[in-house]
Amino acid sequence: MTSGAGASLTPQATDSLTSPDRPRPRRRPSLLVVLGAPAAIALAFLLLPLIGLLVRAPWRGLPQLLADPSVRQALRLSLMSATLATVFSLMVGVPLAWVLARRRFPGRRLVRALVLLPLVLPPVVGGVGMLYAFGRRGVLGPALGAVGISLPFSTAGVVLAEAFVAMPFLVITVEGALAGSDQRYEEAAATLGASDWTTFRRITLPLIGPSVAAGAVLCFARALGEFGATITFAGNLPGTTQTMPLAVYVALETNPEAALALALVLLAVSILILVALRERWLRPAQPA
Repeated sequence: MTSGAGASLTPQATDSLTSPDRPRPRRRPSLLVVLGAPAAIALAFLLLPLIGLLVRAPWRGLPQLLADPSVRQALRLSLMSATLATVFSLMVGVPLAWVLARRRFPGRRLVRALVLLPLVLPPVVGGVGMLYAFGRRGVLGPALGAVGISLPFSTAGVVLAEAFVAMPFLVITVEGALAGSDQRYEEAAATLGASDWTTFRRITLPLIGPSVAAGAVLCFARALGEFGATITFAGNLPGTTQTMPLAVYVALETNPEAALALALVLLAVSILILVALRERWLRPAQPA
């Protein structure tokens, strides 16, 4: 018998390995079997509320419910306030994202954490904070009152409340795009004599354009669905501050069918937002 690593097995050794008395290793279930059941539970958990909404929706009376003046008023106010909140967020949020991504200064990490705080802060707490910042007795209340501006319980207050909770979505999206973009284009533009503003307008913005669009859509969606900060800071005045989420909450007590109709509108808008955020929106653009 030859010894060593290359030695062949004897017939007796081969028989012992294939003997029926030797215990065979147990077949473990596949990963799909192990994770498939929890995945199915998660999917059902997420889909069942939507299914319940679609099943109980008053489809036949939906046109009549949506034609109700109060419903149209809430819808119009929601779309207008969410649009204005998104525009305001774009005007100040994109510059803030650029500063956080491209400039190094003491306390930058703390500033970023404070900017993202509304993402985890309860919206009602944010509304209370806005009352003590912009209310009559707030930090800026006397100065605003001196020039005749009153923000709480007004449409402008709705826009500010929505922007407060929605702007971080835009900032974090644009900052990530700026941090991951190729800066060689900007450096090449600078070597050719382009000013900082020209480089930002002609190179940087086109490069991050899809991310800015995606951040704006996320910001609009968050503003459209805002409830806690709005009702705390702006109240629930029909025609002035009653947005669709607030109208759904009120209608659920008196007119459940109208609440379902408004909820279906919000669902349709959410689906459109998901379509807008398809992968082709997120492809990097070429500089102009």
